[in-house]
Amino acid sequence: MALRACGLIIFRRRLVPKVDNNAIEFLLLQASDGIHHWTPPKGHAEPGENDLETALRETQEEAGIGAGQLTIIEGFRRELNYVAREKPKTVIYWLAEVKDYDVEIRLSHEHQAYRWLGLDEACQLAQFKEMKAALQEGHQFLCSTEA
Repeated sequence: MALRACGLIIFRRRLVPKVDNNAIEFLLLQASDGIHHWTPPKGHAEPGENDLETALRETQEEAGIGAGQLTIIEGFRRELNYVAREKPKTVIYWLAEVKDYDVEIRLSHEHQAYRWLGLDEACQLAQFKEMKAALQEGHQFLCSTEA
């Protein structure tokens, strides 16, 4: 059975017209262990949690951003399937916008750095093709809707 994790692709928008692709910035966290990879906040479910509750809790724990500081974007949910540490893994991501552009990020011990990045830079840091695709799809979704 695949390991299951859930997370949020967190973004913020500069106060410029939505047609400017650089207006959307994604939050990526750099892991403290392993290959120090960059991903949005994510983690494994605790007993009794549903997937979205897991994603919100993990975001609070890993980035210090509470559910009340976020707006979940309706209509976007992506499931990534890949192999991590020689085991199949499934990660569910939703899109979430921070309500405050200058929200304070408070990292847990699981991460050593964070960055707000435009799509191209975020994809370069993301490394894994599944994560890059999720970022690109999220960006396209935001640019094509009134989200």
